[in-house]
Amino acid sequence: MRTVLLCFLLPVALAAQSDTAALRQLLADYRDYDPYDSTDVWGIAGEQELSARADRLRGFRDRLDGLRDLPNAERADADLLAFVLDDQVYRLDFGDHRFPLDAEGGFLAGIVYRFGNRRVRTPDQLARYMHELETLPDYFRAQQAAMARGLEDGKTNPPRVVTLVADLVDRTVAEPVEASIFHQPVADYPAGMERVDSLIEAAVYPAYRALGDFLRTDYLPALSPDLGIGSITDGKDYYAQRVRYFTTDEVTPEEVFATGQREVARIRAEMEEVMAETGFTGSFADFLAFLRTDPQFYPQSPEDLLERAAWITKRMEALLPRYFDRLPRMPLTVAPVPAALAPNYTGGRYSPGSYRQRRAGAFWVNTYDLPSRPYYTLTALALHEGVPGHHTQMMLSAELDELSDFRRGLYLSAFGEGWALYAEYLGEEAGMYETPYDRFGRLTYEMWRACRLVVDPGIHYYGWSRERAVQFMTENTALSLHEVNTEVDRYIGWPGQAVSYKMGELKIRSLRQRAEEALGDDFDLAAFHSLILSRGAVTMGLLEEMVENWIQNAR
Repeated sequence: MRTVLLCFLLPVALAAQSDTAALRQLLADYRDYDPYDSTDVWGIAGEQELSARADRLRGFRDRLDGLRDLPNAERADADLLAFVLDDQVYRLDFGDHRFPLDAEGGFLAGIVYRFGNRRVRTPDQLARYMHELETLPDYFRAQQAAMARGLEDGKTNPPRVVTLVADLVDRTVAEPVEASIFHQPVADYPAGMERVDSLIEAAVYPAYRALGDFLRTDYLPALSPDLGIGSITDGKDYYAQRVRYFTTDEVTPEEVFATGQREVARIRAEMEEVMAETGFTGSFADFLAFLRTDPQFYPQSPEDLLERAAWITKRMEALLPRYFDRLPRMPLTVAPVPAALAPNYTGGRYSPGSYRQRRAGAFWVNTYDLPSRPYYTLTALALHEGVPGHHTQMMLSAELDELSDFRRGLYLSAFGEGWALYAEYLGEEAGMYETPYDRFGRLTYEMWRACRLVVDPGIHYYGWSRERAVQFMTENTALSLHEVNTEVDRYIGWPGQAVSYKMGELKIRSLRQRAEEALGDDFDLAAFHSLILSRGAVTMGLLEEMVENWIQNAR
Protein backbone atom coordinates (compact mmCIF):
# COMPACT_ATOMS: atom_id res chain seq x y z
CA MET A 1 0.00 0.00 0.00
CA ARG A 2 2.80 2.40 0.93
CA THR A 3 4.66 1.61 -2.32
CA VAL A 4 1.50 2.22 -4.34
CA LEU A 5 0.95 5.57 -2.60
CA LEU A 6 4.53 6.67 -3.27
CA CYS A 7 4.21 5.68 -6.92
CA PHE A 8 1.07 7.80 -7.13
CA LEU A 9 2.52 10.86 -5.37
CA LEU A 10 5.88 10.94 -7.16
CA PRO A 11 4.55 12.12 -10.57
CA VAL A 12 2.48 14.80 -8.81
CA ALA A 13 5.55 16.07 -6.93
CA LEU A 14 7.66 16.01 -10.09
CA ALA A 15 4.93 17.91 -11.98
CA ALA A 16 4.82 20.59 -9.28
CA GLN A 17 8.61 20.86 -9.33
CA SER A 18 8.57 21.11 -13.13
CA ASP A 19 5.86 23.79 -13.17
CA THR A 20 7.67 25.76 -10.45
CA ALA A 21 10.85 25.76 -12.52
CA ALA A 22 8.86 26.76 -15.60
CA LEU A 23 7.27 29.66 -13.72
CA ARG A 24 10.64 30.88 -12.48
CA GLN A 25 11.95 30.81 -16.04
CA LEU A 26 8.87 32.67 -17.25
CA LEU A 27 9.32 35.35 -14.58
CA ALA A 28 12.97 35.71 -15.60
CA ASP A 29 12.02 35.96 -19.28
CA TYR A 30 9.38 38.57 -18.50
CA ARG A 31 11.89 40.53 -16.38
CA ASP A 32 14.47 40.44 -19.17
CA TYR A 33 11.97 41.19 -21.91
CA ASP A 34 12.81 44.58 -23.38
CA PRO A 35 10.04 45.82 -25.65
CA TYR A 36 12.23 48.59 -26.97
CA ASP A 37 15.09 48.76 -29.44
CA SER A 38 18.17 48.86 -27.21
CA THR A 39 19.60 51.68 -29.35
CA ASP A 40 16.49 53.82 -28.85
CA VAL A 41 16.74 55.72 -25.56
CA TRP A 42 13.12 56.93 -25.75
CA GLY A 43 11.32 53.68 -26.49
CA ILE A 44 9.77 54.94 -29.73
CA ALA A 45 7.40 52.39 -31.25
CA GLY A 46 5.05 52.47 -34.22
CA GLU A 47 1.85 50.49 -34.69
CA GLN A 48 3.65 47.39 -36.04
CA GLU A 49 6.06 47.31 -33.13
CA LEU A 50 3.20 47.67 -30.67
CA SER A 51 1.28 44.84 -32.32
CA ALA A 52 4.36 42.61 -32.09
CA ARG A 53 4.72 43.59 -28.44
CA ALA A 54 1.14 42.48 -27.74
CA ASP A 55 1.83 39.13 -29.46
CA ARG A 56 4.91 38.60 -27.32
CA LEU A 57 2.95 39.31 -24.15
CA ARG A 58 0.21 36.91 -25.29
CA GLY A 59 2.93 34.30 -25.65
CA PHE A 60 3.91 34.82 -22.01
CA ARG A 61 0.25 34.46 -21.07
CA ASP A 62 -0.06 31.19 -23.00
CA ARG A 63 2.95 29.78 -21.17
CA LEU A 64 1.36 30.79 -17.89
CA ASP A 65 -1.89 29.02 -18.75
CA GLY A 66 0.04 25.78 -19.16
CA LEU A 67 1.16 25.77 -15.51
CA ARG A 68 -1.21 23.79 -13.31
CA ASP A 69 0.64 22.34 -10.31
CA LEU A 70 2.10 25.20 -8.31
CA PRO A 71 2.66 25.60 -4.54
CA ASN A 72 0.79 28.48 -2.89
CA ALA A 73 3.65 31.01 -3.00
CA GLU A 74 4.31 30.37 -6.69
CA ARG A 75 0.59 30.38 -7.45
CA ALA A 76 0.41 33.95 -6.14
CA ASP A 77 3.26 34.91 -8.50
CA ALA A 78 1.38 33.29 -11.37
CA ASP A 79 -1.92 35.00 -10.52
CA LEU A 80 -0.27 38.41 -10.29
CA LEU A 81 1.65 37.95 -13.53
CA ALA A 82 -1.58 36.92 -15.25
CA PHE A 83 -3.29 40.04 -13.90
CA VAL A 84 -0.51 42.30 -15.22
CA LEU A 85 -0.23 40.57 -18.61
CA ASP A 86 -3.98 40.70 -19.22
CA ASP A 87 -3.98 44.42 -18.56
CA GLN A 88 -0.97 45.12 -20.77
CA VAL A 89 -2.41 43.15 -23.68
CA TYR A 90 -5.82 44.80 -23.30
CA ARG A 91 -4.34 48.29 -23.38
CA LEU A 92 -2.16 47.57 -26.41
CA ASP A 93 -5.11 46.05 -28.28
CA PHE A 94 -7.33 48.98 -27.31
CA GLY A 95 -4.69 51.51 -28.32
CA ASP A 96 -4.54 53.83 -25.33
CA HIS A 97 -1.07 54.91 -26.45
CA ARG A 98 -3.02 57.06 -28.94
CA PHE A 99 -4.14 59.37 -26.13
CA PRO A 100 -0.88 59.72 -24.15
CA LEU A 101 -1.66 62.93 -22.21
CA ASP A 102 -2.97 63.63 -18.73
CA ALA A 103 -3.48 66.77 -16.65
CA GLU A 104 0.12 66.68 -15.38
CA GLY A 105 1.57 66.34 -18.87
CA GLY A 106 1.55 62.62 -19.61
CA PHE A 107 4.76 61.77 -21.45
CA LEU A 108 5.99 65.34 -20.83
CA ALA A 109 5.84 64.76 -17.07
CA GLY A 110 7.92 61.63 -17.68
CA ILE A 111 10.65 63.85 -19.10
CA VAL A 112 10.68 65.97 -15.94
CA TYR A 113 11.02 62.83 -13.80
CA ARG A 114 13.75 61.52 -16.09
CA PHE A 115 15.94 64.60 -15.93
CA GLY A 116 14.94 66.04 -12.56
CA ASN A 117 17.57 64.15 -10.56
CA ARG A 118 20.09 63.67 -13.39
CA ARG A 119 23.62 64.88 -12.79
CA VAL A 120 26.29 64.73 -15.48
CA ARG A 121 29.78 64.22 -14.09
CA THR A 122 31.80 62.36 -16.76
CA PRO A 123 32.36 62.58 -20.53
CA ASP A 124 30.45 59.29 -21.05
CA GLN A 125 27.47 60.61 -19.09
CA LEU A 126 27.59 63.82 -21.13
CA ALA A 127 27.60 61.86 -24.40
CA ARG A 128 24.56 59.83 -23.33
CA TYR A 129 22.72 62.89 -22.11
CA MET A 130 23.35 64.81 -25.33
CA HIS A 131 22.13 61.80 -27.33
CA GLU A 132 18.89 61.84 -25.34
CA LEU A 133 18.42 65.54 -26.05
CA GLU A 134 19.28 65.13 -29.76
CA THR A 135 16.66 62.37 -30.19
CA LEU A 136 13.94 64.06 -28.14
CA PRO A 137 12.37 65.61 -31.29
CA ASP A 138 11.97 62.09 -32.75
CA TYR A 139 10.14 61.05 -29.59
CA PHE A 140 7.78 64.01 -29.85
CA ARG A 141 7.08 63.28 -33.52
CA ALA A 142 6.22 59.67 -32.63
CA GLN A 143 3.79 60.84 -29.96
CA GLN A 144 2.20 63.26 -32.39
CA ALA A 145 1.82 60.46 -34.96
CA ALA A 146 0.10 58.30 -32.34
CA MET A 147 -2.29 61.13 -31.44
CA ALA A 148 -3.04 61.72 -35.13
CA ARG A 149 -3.92 58.02 -35.46
CA GLY A 150 -6.12 58.41 -32.41
CA LEU A 151 -8.04 61.18 -34.16
CA GLU A 152 -8.79 58.75 -37.00
CA ASP A 153 -9.95 56.02 -34.59
CA GLY A 154 -11.95 58.24 -32.25
CA LYS A 155 -9.59 57.52 -29.33
CA THR A 156 -8.45 60.88 -28.05
CA ASN A 157 -7.66 62.95 -24.99
CA PRO A 158 -10.35 65.40 -23.82
CA PRO A 159 -9.91 69.10 -24.72
CA ARG A 160 -9.41 70.14 -21.08
CA VAL A 161 -6.36 67.90 -20.72
CA VAL A 162 -4.91 69.01 -24.06
CA THR A 163 -5.25 72.67 -23.10
CA LEU A 164 -3.42 72.06 -19.81
CA VAL A 165 -0.59 70.26 -21.62
CA ALA A 166 -0.32 73.02 -24.23
CA ASP A 167 0.02 75.51 -21.37
CA LEU A 168 2.77 73.32 -19.86
CA VAL A 169 4.61 73.45 -23.19
CA ASP A 170 4.38 77.25 -23.19
CA ARG A 171 5.75 77.47 -19.65
CA THR A 172 8.63 75.16 -20.53
CA VAL A 173 9.90 77.18 -23.49
CA ALA A 174 9.35 80.48 -21.65
CA GLU A 175 12.09 79.49 -19.18
CA PRO A 176 15.55 80.82 -19.96
CA VAL A 177 17.74 77.95 -21.09
CA GLU A 178 20.03 78.23 -18.08
CA ALA A 179 17.00 77.87 -15.76
CA SER A 180 15.44 74.92 -17.60
CA ILE A 181 15.22 71.33 -16.40
CA PHE A 182 17.44 70.39 -19.34
CA HIS A 183 20.27 72.62 -18.14
CA GLN A 184 20.19 71.38 -14.56
CA PRO A 185 21.99 68.05 -15.20
CA VAL A 186 25.11 69.97 -16.36
CA ALA A 187 24.85 72.86 -13.89
CA ASP A 188 27.89 71.49 -12.04
CA TYR A 189 29.73 70.27 -15.13
CA PRO A 190 31.17 73.30 -16.95
CA ALA A 191 32.85 71.13 -19.61
CA GLY A 192 29.44 70.26 -21.08
CA MET A 193 27.41 73.33 -20.26
CA GLU A 194 27.86 75.28 -23.50
CA ARG A 195 27.24 72.25 -25.74
CA VAL A 196 24.09 71.26 -23.86
CA ASP A 197 22.68 74.80 -23.81
CA SER A 198 23.24 75.10 -27.56
CA LEU A 199 21.44 71.80 -28.07
CA ILE A 200 18.50 72.96 -25.96
CA GLU A 201 18.18 76.06 -28.14
CA ALA A 202 18.64 74.20 -31.43
CA ALA A 203 16.65 71.00 -30.85
CA VAL A 204 14.78 70.71 -27.56
CA TYR A 205 12.88 74.00 -27.44
CA PRO A 206 11.92 73.81 -31.15
CA ALA A 207 10.54 70.31 -30.52
CA TYR A 208 8.38 71.66 -27.67
CA ARG A 209 7.16 74.54 -29.85
CA ALA A 210 6.27 72.14 -32.68
CA LEU A 211 4.35 69.96 -30.22
CA GLY A 212 2.48 73.00 -28.89
CA ASP A 213 1.57 74.04 -32.46
CA PHE A 214 0.30 70.53 -33.20
CA LEU A 215 -1.83 70.43 -30.07
CA ARG A 216 -3.43 73.84 -30.62
CA THR A 217 -3.68 73.88 -34.43
CA ASP A 218 -4.26 70.27 -35.48
CA TYR A 219 -5.44 68.33 -32.43
CA LEU A 220 -7.65 70.55 -30.30
CA PRO A 221 -9.96 71.76 -33.10
CA ALA A 222 -10.68 68.17 -34.13
CA LEU A 223 -11.71 66.94 -30.66
CA SER A 224 -15.19 66.24 -29.39
CA PRO A 225 -16.19 68.62 -26.57
CA ASP A 226 -17.19 65.67 -24.37
CA LEU A 227 -15.26 65.27 -21.13
CA GLY A 228 -15.17 61.61 -20.13
CA ILE A 229 -13.50 58.55 -21.61
CA GLY A 230 -16.94 57.03 -22.11
CA SER A 231 -17.45 59.33 -25.11
CA ILE A 232 -14.59 57.89 -27.20
CA THR A 233 -14.87 54.77 -29.35
CA ASP A 234 -15.65 51.80 -27.03
CA GLY A 235 -14.94 54.16 -24.14
CA LYS A 236 -17.44 52.73 -21.63
CA ASP A 237 -15.99 49.24 -22.00
CA TYR A 238 -12.51 50.72 -21.57
CA TYR A 239 -13.59 52.53 -18.40
CA ALA A 240 -15.15 49.40 -16.93
CA GLN A 241 -11.87 47.55 -17.55
CA ARG A 242 -9.86 50.35 -15.92
CA VAL A 243 -12.09 50.16 -12.83
CA ARG A 244 -11.49 46.40 -12.56
CA TYR A 245 -7.75 46.90 -13.03
CA PHE A 246 -7.30 49.75 -10.57
CA THR A 247 -9.48 48.14 -7.88
CA THR A 248 -7.99 44.67 -8.64
CA ASP A 249 -11.54 43.43 -8.05
CA GLU A 250 -14.58 42.38 -10.06
CA VAL A 251 -16.61 45.53 -9.49
CA THR A 252 -18.55 47.64 -11.95
CA PRO A 253 -18.70 51.43 -12.37
CA GLU A 254 -22.27 51.30 -11.08
CA GLU A 255 -21.17 49.52 -7.89
CA VAL A 256 -18.35 51.98 -7.34
CA PHE A 257 -20.74 54.91 -7.77
CA ALA A 258 -23.22 53.47 -5.27
CA THR A 259 -20.46 52.75 -2.73
CA GLY A 260 -19.29 56.33 -3.07
CA GLN A 261 -22.73 57.74 -2.37
CA ARG A 262 -23.00 55.69 0.84
CA GLU A 263 -19.52 56.71 2.01
CA VAL A 264 -20.13 60.39 1.27
CA ALA A 265 -23.26 60.33 3.45
CA ARG A 266 -21.47 58.54 6.31
CA ILE A 267 -18.41 60.79 6.33
CA ARG A 268 -20.51 63.95 6.01
CA ALA A 269 -22.25 63.07 9.28
CA GLU A 270 -18.86 62.66 11.03
CA MET A 271 -17.61 65.95 9.61
CA GLU A 272 -20.62 67.81 10.98
CA GLU A 273 -19.97 66.33 14.43
CA VAL A 274 -16.35 67.55 14.38
CA MET A 275 -17.46 70.96 13.08
CA ALA A 276 -19.71 71.26 16.14
CA GLU A 277 -16.71 70.52 18.39
CA THR A 278 -14.94 73.62 17.08
CA GLY A 279 -17.80 75.84 18.32
CA PHE A 280 -18.56 77.13 14.82
CA THR A 281 -22.22 78.18 14.63
CA GLY A 282 -22.76 78.68 10.89
CA SER A 283 -23.74 76.21 8.19
CA PHE A 284 -21.52 73.48 6.77
CA ALA A 285 -20.92 75.61 3.66
CA ASP A 286 -20.01 78.57 5.89
CA PHE A 287 -17.51 76.39 7.77
CA LEU A 288 -15.86 75.29 4.53
CA ALA A 289 -15.62 78.92 3.42
CA PHE A 290 -14.05 79.80 6.79
CA LEU A 291 -11.45 77.03 6.40
CA ARG A 292 -10.64 78.07 2.85
CA THR A 293 -10.12 81.74 3.63
CA ASP A 294 -8.86 82.24 7.19
CA PRO A 295 -5.10 82.99 7.14
CA GLN A 296 -4.48 81.00 10.35
CA PHE A 297 -4.80 77.78 8.36
CA TYR A 298 -2.22 78.61 5.68
CA PRO A 299 1.60 78.85 5.56
CA GLN A 300 3.32 82.17 5.00
CA SER A 301 6.29 80.70 3.13
CA PRO A 302 7.36 77.44 1.45
CA GLU A 303 9.75 76.87 4.36
CA ASP A 304 6.86 77.04 6.85
CA LEU A 305 5.00 74.33 4.97
CA LEU A 306 8.04 72.10 4.52
CA GLU A 307 9.11 72.43 8.14
CA ARG A 308 5.67 71.52 9.46
CA ALA A 309 5.51 68.55 7.08
CA ALA A 310 8.91 67.37 8.34
CA TRP A 311 7.85 67.74 11.99
CA ILE A 312 4.67 65.71 11.42
CA THR A 313 6.74 63.02 9.73
CA LYS A 314 9.20 62.81 12.63
CA ARG A 315 6.38 62.66 15.20
CA MET A 316 4.82 59.72 13.40
CA GLU A 317 8.15 57.94 13.04
CA ALA A 318 8.45 57.93 16.85
CA LEU A 319 5.14 56.03 17.09
CA LEU A 320 5.76 53.44 14.39
CA PRO A 321 7.21 50.70 16.67
CA ARG A 322 3.84 50.48 18.43
CA TYR A 323 2.13 49.50 15.21
CA PHE A 324 4.72 47.52 13.24
CA ASP A 325 6.96 44.53 13.94
CA ARG A 326 9.20 45.48 11.03
CA LEU A 327 10.14 48.85 9.51
CA PRO A 328 12.15 49.73 6.39
CA ARG A 329 15.83 50.67 6.57
CA MET A 330 15.45 53.40 3.95
CA PRO A 331 15.27 56.95 5.39
CA LEU A 332 12.55 59.42 4.40
CA THR A 333 13.11 63.07 3.58
CA VAL A 334 10.78 65.99 2.85
CA ALA A 335 11.24 68.08 -0.32
CA PRO A 336 9.25 70.49 -2.53
CA VAL A 337 7.52 69.31 -5.71
CA PRO A 338 9.71 70.22 -8.73
CA ALA A 339 8.73 73.67 -9.99
CA ALA A 340 8.12 72.43 -13.53
CA LEU A 341 5.32 70.15 -12.31
CA ALA A 342 3.91 72.12 -9.39
CA PRO A 343 1.10 74.21 -11.01
CA ASN A 344 -0.97 71.19 -12.10
CA TYR A 345 0.33 68.84 -9.41
CA THR A 346 -1.43 67.41 -6.38
CA GLY A 347 -0.74 68.70 -2.85
CA GLY A 348 1.94 66.06 -2.30
CA ARG A 349 3.38 62.84 -3.66
CA TYR A 350 5.82 60.13 -2.65
CA SER A 351 9.02 59.73 -4.65
CA PRO A 352 10.36 56.21 -3.93
CA GLY A 353 13.80 55.63 -2.54
CA SER A 354 16.28 53.37 -4.28
CA TYR A 355 18.98 51.25 -2.67
CA ARG A 356 20.65 50.74 -6.02
CA GLN A 357 20.81 54.47 -6.81
CA ARG A 358 21.47 55.43 -3.15
CA ARG A 359 18.48 57.78 -3.11
CA ALA A 360 16.32 58.31 -0.02
CA GLY A 361 12.55 58.19 -0.20
CA ALA A 362 11.01 61.66 -0.45
CA PHE A 363 7.69 63.11 0.65
CA TRP A 364 7.18 65.80 -1.99
CA VAL A 365 5.17 68.77 -0.70
CA ASN A 366 3.65 71.20 -3.20
CA THR A 367 4.72 74.72 -2.21
CA TYR A 368 3.14 76.35 -5.28
CA ASP A 369 0.18 78.66 -4.54
CA LEU A 370 0.48 78.63 -0.74
CA PRO A 371 -3.10 79.92 -0.15
CA SER A 372 -4.28 76.53 -1.48
CA ARG A 373 -2.11 74.43 0.91
CA PRO A 374 -3.94 74.29 4.26
CA TYR A 375 -2.27 73.08 7.43
CA TYR A 376 -5.39 71.18 8.54
CA THR A 377 -4.95 68.52 5.83
CA LEU A 378 -1.16 68.32 6.10
CA THR A 379 -1.08 65.61 8.77
CA ALA A 380 -3.25 63.27 6.71
CA LEU A 381 -1.15 64.04 3.61
CA ALA A 382 2.12 63.33 5.47
CA LEU A 383 0.86 60.00 6.82
CA HIS A 384 -0.41 58.99 3.38
CA GLU A 385 2.70 59.85 1.37
CA GLY A 386 5.36 59.17 4.01
CA VAL A 387 5.02 57.01 7.13
CA PRO A 388 3.21 54.77 7.72
CA GLY A 389 1.88 55.14 4.15
CA HIS A 390 3.68 54.85 0.83
CA HIS A 391 7.22 55.02 2.17
CA THR A 392 6.68 52.25 4.71
CA GLN A 393 4.81 50.02 2.28
CA MET A 394 6.99 50.48 -0.80
CA MET A 395 10.35 50.34 0.94
CA LEU A 396 9.40 47.22 2.94
CA SER A 397 8.42 45.63 -0.36
CA ALA A 398 11.81 46.55 -1.83
CA GLU A 399 13.50 44.76 1.10
CA LEU A 400 11.59 41.46 0.69
CA ASP A 401 14.49 39.44 -0.68
CA GLU A 402 12.42 36.25 -0.73
CA LEU A 403 10.11 37.72 -3.36
CA SER A 404 10.84 37.50 -7.06
CA ASP A 405 12.14 40.62 -8.81
CA PHE A 406 8.73 40.84 -10.48
CA ARG A 407 6.94 40.97 -7.14
CA ARG A 408 9.33 43.43 -5.49
CA GLY A 409 8.85 45.91 -8.32
CA LEU A 410 5.09 45.46 -8.63
CA TYR A 411 2.78 48.33 -7.74
CA LEU A 412 -0.99 47.86 -7.67
CA SER A 413 -3.00 50.97 -6.98
CA ALA A 414 -5.77 49.43 -4.86
CA PHE A 415 -3.17 47.89 -2.56
CA GLY A 416 -0.71 50.80 -2.40
CA GLU A 417 -3.23 53.64 -2.32
CA GLY A 418 -5.64 51.65 -0.17
CA TRP A 419 -2.85 51.09 2.36
CA ALA A 420 -1.87 54.78 2.30
CA LEU A 421 -5.46 55.87 2.95
CA TYR A 422 -5.67 53.29 5.75
CA ALA A 423 -2.49 54.92 7.13
CA GLU A 424 -4.39 58.21 7.43
CA TYR A 425 -7.04 56.41 9.48
CA LEU A 426 -4.33 54.76 11.60
CA GLY A 427 -3.10 58.24 12.50
CA GLU A 428 -6.41 58.78 14.32
CA GLU A 429 -5.68 55.80 16.57
CA ALA A 430 -2.11 57.03 17.07
CA GLY A 431 -3.27 60.46 18.25
CA MET A 432 -1.66 62.34 15.36
CA TYR A 433 -4.62 64.68 14.80
CA GLU A 434 -4.17 67.14 17.67
CA THR A 435 -7.02 69.59 17.04
CA PRO A 436 -10.60 69.34 15.77
CA TYR A 437 -9.38 71.13 12.64
CA ASP A 438 -6.77 68.41 12.06
CA ARG A 439 -9.45 65.75 12.52
CA PHE A 440 -11.74 67.61 10.15
CA GLY A 441 -8.81 67.70 7.73
CA ARG A 442 -8.46 63.91 7.94
CA LEU A 443 -12.17 63.52 7.31
CA THR A 444 -12.03 65.91 4.38
CA TYR A 445 -9.25 63.77 2.90
CA GLU A 446 -11.35 60.64 3.46
CA MET A 447 -14.35 62.47 1.98
CA TRP A 448 -12.16 63.49 -0.97
CA ARG A 449 -11.48 59.81 -1.72
CA ALA A 450 -15.15 58.92 -1.23
CA CYS A 451 -16.13 61.72 -3.61
CA ARG A 452 -13.84 60.18 -6.20
CA LEU A 453 -16.04 57.08 -6.20
CA VAL A 454 -18.87 59.35 -7.32
CA VAL A 455 -17.05 61.88 -9.48
CA ASP A 456 -14.81 59.52 -11.48
CA PRO A 457 -17.61 57.29 -12.81
CA GLY A 458 -19.76 60.42 -12.94
CA ILE A 459 -17.36 61.93 -15.49
CA HIS A 460 -16.37 58.82 -17.41
CA TYR A 461 -19.48 56.64 -17.24
CA TYR A 462 -22.45 58.90 -16.59
CA GLY A 463 -21.37 61.92 -18.63
CA TRP A 464 -21.00 64.55 -15.88
CA SER A 465 -19.70 67.98 -16.83
CA ARG A 466 -16.55 69.39 -15.28
CA GLU A 467 -18.65 72.03 -13.53
CA ARG A 468 -20.84 69.38 -11.88
CA ALA A 469 -17.79 67.44 -10.68
CA VAL A 470 -16.16 70.60 -9.26
CA GLN A 471 -19.38 71.58 -7.50
CA PHE A 472 -19.76 68.12 -5.92
CA MET A 473 -16.19 68.21 -4.60
CA THR A 474 -16.51 71.81 -3.42
CA GLU A 475 -19.70 71.16 -1.47
CA ASN A 476 -18.46 68.01 0.26
CA THR A 477 -14.77 68.61 1.05
CA ALA A 478 -12.69 71.35 2.64
CA LEU A 479 -10.08 71.10 -0.09
CA SER A 480 -9.02 74.48 -1.43
CA LEU A 481 -10.70 75.49 -4.68
CA HIS A 482 -7.33 75.23 -6.44
CA GLU A 483 -6.96 71.63 -5.25
CA VAL A 484 -10.55 70.80 -6.21
CA ASN A 485 -9.91 71.99 -9.75
CA THR A 486 -6.55 70.26 -10.16
CA GLU A 487 -8.02 67.06 -8.73
CA VAL A 488 -10.98 67.06 -11.12
CA ASP A 489 -8.57 67.66 -14.01
CA ARG A 490 -6.51 64.72 -12.80
CA TYR A 491 -9.57 62.43 -12.87
CA ILE A 492 -10.46 63.63 -16.36
CA GLY A 493 -7.03 62.61 -17.64
CA TRP A 494 -6.57 59.33 -15.71
CA PRO A 495 -9.79 57.29 -15.90
CA GLY A 496 -10.39 54.79 -13.11
CA GLN A 497 -7.26 55.33 -11.02
CA ALA A 498 -8.96 57.67 -8.56
CA VAL A 499 -11.39 54.99 -7.34
CA SER A 500 -8.59 52.66 -6.19
CA TYR A 501 -7.86 54.56 -2.96
CA LYS A 502 -11.17 54.22 -1.20
CA MET A 503 -12.02 50.79 -2.57
CA GLY A 504 -8.65 49.44 -1.38
CA GLU A 505 -8.94 51.09 2.04
CA LEU A 506 -12.46 49.73 2.55
CA LYS A 507 -11.17 46.21 1.83
CA ILE A 508 -8.22 46.53 4.27
CA ARG A 509 -10.44 47.91 7.03
CA SER A 510 -13.04 45.19 6.48
CA LEU A 511 -10.34 42.50 6.67
CA ARG A 512 -9.01 44.01 9.90
CA GLN A 513 -12.52 44.02 11.38
CA ARG A 514 -12.99 40.38 10.35
CA ALA A 515 -9.72 39.42 12.04
CA GLU A 516 -10.53 41.39 15.21
CA GLU A 517 -13.93 39.72 15.52
CA ALA A 518 -12.52 36.25 14.84
CA LEU A 519 -9.53 36.49 17.19
CA GLY A 520 -10.84 38.73 19.97
CA ASP A 521 -8.19 39.37 22.62
CA ASP A 522 -5.66 37.37 20.60
CA PHE A 523 -5.74 39.92 17.76
CA ASP A 524 -2.32 41.61 17.38
CA LEU A 525 -2.47 44.83 15.36
CA ALA A 526 1.28 44.99 14.68
CA ALA A 527 1.21 41.39 13.45
CA PHE A 528 -1.78 42.21 11.23
CA HIS A 529 0.08 45.13 9.67
CA SER A 530 3.15 42.95 9.14
CA LEU A 531 0.95 40.39 7.40
CA ILE A 532 -0.60 42.97 5.06
CA LEU A 533 2.85 44.24 4.02
CA SER A 534 4.59 40.86 4.01
CA ARG A 535 4.12 39.88 0.36
CA GLY A 536 4.49 43.14 -1.51
CA ALA A 537 1.62 44.41 -3.63
CA VAL A 538 -1.21 41.92 -4.11
CA THR A 539 -4.72 41.97 -5.52
CA MET A 540 -7.65 42.32 -3.14
CA GLY A 541 -8.55 38.67 -3.75
CA LEU A 542 -5.08 37.46 -2.75
CA LEU A 543 -5.07 39.79 0.26
CA GLU A 544 -8.32 38.29 1.47
CA GLU A 545 -6.85 34.78 1.17
CA MET A 546 -3.79 35.86 3.17
CA VAL A 547 -5.91 37.23 6.01
CA GLU A 548 -8.23 34.22 6.08
CA ASN A 549 -5.25 31.84 6.31
CA TRP A 550 -3.71 34.00 9.05
CA ILE A 551 -6.93 33.88 11.05
CA GLN A 552 -7.14 30.10 10.75
CA ASN A 553 -3.50 29.65 11.77
CA ALA A 554 -3.90 32.03 14.72
CA ARG A 555 -6.89 30.03 15.94
